[in-house]
Amino acid sequence: MRTLNRLKWLQAFEATARHGSFTGAANELGVTPAAVGQLVRALEEWVGHPLLTRIRSGNERLTLISEAQDALDDITAGLDKLEAGLKKLRGRKARSVLVVTASQVFVMNWLMPRLNKFSEQNELIDVRLDVADRLIDLSHGEADIGIRCGTGHWKGLVADWMMDEEVVMICSPSALPASGAENVQWLFEQKLIQDDTPHPGANFPSWESVLQKVGLESVQQTRLHINSTATVIQAALSGRGVALVRKALVQQDLDIGRLVQLFPENRWPISWSYYVVSSGSSLKRPEVKAFRDWMLSDVRVK
Repeated sequence: MRTLNRLKWLQAFEATARHGSFTGAANELGVTPAAVGQLVRALEEWVGHPLLTRIRSGNERLTLISEAQDALDDITAGLDKLEAGLKKLRGRKARSVLVVTASQVFVMNWLMPRLNKFSEQNELIDVRLDVADRLIDLSHGEADIGIRCGTGHWKGLVADWMMDEEVVMICSPSALPASGAENVQWLFEQKLIQDDTPHPGANFPSWESVLQKVGLESVQQTRLHINSTATVIQAALSGRGVALVRKALVQQDLDIGRLVQLFPENRWPISWSYYVVSSGSSLKRPEVKAFRDWMLSDVRVK
């Protein structure tokens, strides 16, 4: 005989295990953290021993005991099966929700123009964007899938390469000389916008190396230092100076002429690339796999 009267206990326990906290589970389930804690404790009383322990590593997080970890995969698979069965009962009206995370500037300038195509091909999947410049915790279910730029190594996550990245020199068309074409003398007179955002391991080019490559050496020019890539791009758009930025983040602005790529004959590739990242458990969900496969195929047919 199935003990489905304990389903709420299992749902609360599984969500807590994924998020690593009662608060994260509560946000997903639409209840209070206290209610989630009470459901988990009821399950612990039924099995006769604790299932979670608290660890402190920066923020306090709940972690599973080893016996509970062995059972979690079966519980998750069972809940997924139940969800799939409910969707079959609803038939063609069944919809899935997919939470996608990426940085603000990437979403606005690269992802948003493409999302309509995914929605047209996957009418029963609703996409919810979690836009954040911090790294969302995908391993504990804060989002289902993400797009990240980096070296491709994120502990506990599956990372699929999308595309390489390079740095380009940009400015507003209004900042160009009257002739409409940039030159070394014109560049000598421009303010340089310095992106002070950390790029660990990216080998992001310095202004010194870039200026030397285009023919300016030992030049001391006025600089505007900004510790936000999105604001760097906005400063360039408003004509405040010349900036070095990752190309994917300004591709749309370049395509529609809001920005101009300067000295395009020169290239500054970096060590970072773009990856579609997710946890192994998330990839078992059809809607997550559909988005991952679509992202990879859409990029590679360009």
